Amino acid sequence: MAYRVVNGKIVSVQDFTTSKIVEKKQTIESSKFNELLKKEIDRQKGFVISNHAAERLKDRNIVLHENDMKKINEAIDKAQDKGAREALILYKDVALVTSIRNRTVITALDKNNNEGAVVTNIDSVVLL
Repeated sequence: MAYRVVNGKIVSVQDFTTSKIVEKKQTIESSKFNELLKKEIDRQKGFVISNHAAERLKDRNIVLHENDMKKINEAIDKAQDKGAREALILYKDVALVTSIRNRTVITALDKNNNEGAVVTNIDSVVLL
């Protein structure tokens, strides 16, 4: 009788039940990979508004609707295509400092209350 080592266990070559276990484990690992891949693809389709930015938007009574979110997402896509890392997105009367790599809005400034403000550590500006 012949033996093999499968996943650190000695198994008879004639015992085919272990091959089913290996196949089941591979299926589970494959489904986990597919879930992770789907999450990553979904994350790349959208963007995140940080807690700090959400507070600034709320404090300044800035409301972003679904159409606004789509435009901002398109701006992030454009900046990403150009190789930007940190960008200032100017949209309507709002300036959004955004991490393009992380697809995250870091902070928000409105035109009326931040006249004379200086924004640093950005490498690009996207005008909408």
